Amino acid sequence: MIGIFQTSLPYDVTNRRPLPGIAPLDMAEWLLVDEAFGAQMAERARLLAERREDVLAVTPQGTAAAQELLDYVLVWLRDHAPGYAVEQDRVVRPDEVEVEIDRTDPMGTLGHLVQEDLCLMEKRGDEHVLTAAVLCFPASWRLVDKIGRPLITIHAPVAAYDPDIAQRVQRLFDGVREGRPLWRFNALRYADATLHQPRRRVQPVADAVYPYLRSERQCVLRLPETRACVFSIHTYVIAGADRLNGSPGLRAAI
Repeated sequence: MIGIFQTSLPYDVTNRRPLPGIAPLDMAEWLLVDEAFGAQMAERARLLAERREDVLAVTPQGTAAAQELLDYVLVWLRDHAPGYAVEQDRVVRPDEVEVEIDRTDPMGTLGHLVQEDLCLMEKRGDEHVLTAAVLCFPASWRLVDKIGRPLITIHAPVAAYDPDIAQRVQRLFDGVREGRPLWRFNALRYADATLHQPRRRVQPVADAVYPYLRSERQCVLRLPETRACVFSIHTYVIAGADRLNGSPGLRAAI
C-alpha cells in the first residue's frame, strides 16, 4: 500500500491563501504524474471495475462536454506529457499500461488515463451545474449526492463556504478563460489513508493523532467548444502528517 502514497508535495501547505485561494496556472502544468502514479492508477481501475456507479456519472446534458474533454485531454497529453504514447485508438501510459480509447465511454476512458479526478461544470441559468464526473478519490463527499446539482449546493456542507465565498467562486467559474487555467490547494489531516473516502467528515477528537496529510491540487479550465469548466483534482496522501499537527491552517478529519 505504501506505493499509493506520495512522499512530498509540490507546494507548501502552510502557505494558505484566503478562500477561494486561486492562482494562475501554466497550461503545460495542468495534469501531473508523480511517484504514486502506478499504484493510484491501479486503484482507479479497481474502483471503476467494482464500484463504477459510485465513481462515475454522466447526465444527458453532460454528454457533449464529456466527449470534448476526452479529445482535449488526448491532445494535451500529446503536447505536454512525453511519458505518454498517444495513438489513434489507444494510449500507453507512463507505467506502460495500455488504455483503449473508448469514445462511447469518455469519462471511463479518462478515469484510466490520468491520475486526476475530473468533474465537468456547465452553466445552467445563473449557476454552474455538475453534469459529468469521474471521481475515484472523493474527500468526504459522494458523487451520487452531487451530480446534476448547482455549484453552491455542492459545497453546502462546507462551513467555510459562506454565501460571500459561494458568490466569489461562481464569478470565478464565470470568468475562467480558455487557455488560462487556475489552481488552488487544500490540506487536511486524516486518521484514515484510504483514497476513496465518500463519508462525510465528523468532528475531530481533541488531542488525537491524525497521521496522514491529504491535499488536493484543484485546477479549473475552460473547454473551447461546449464552454464547460473542467474541475480537476490531483490527490496527495502523505504519511507522517502528525509532524504537522502544529502547522497553522491544517484541520483534522476522521
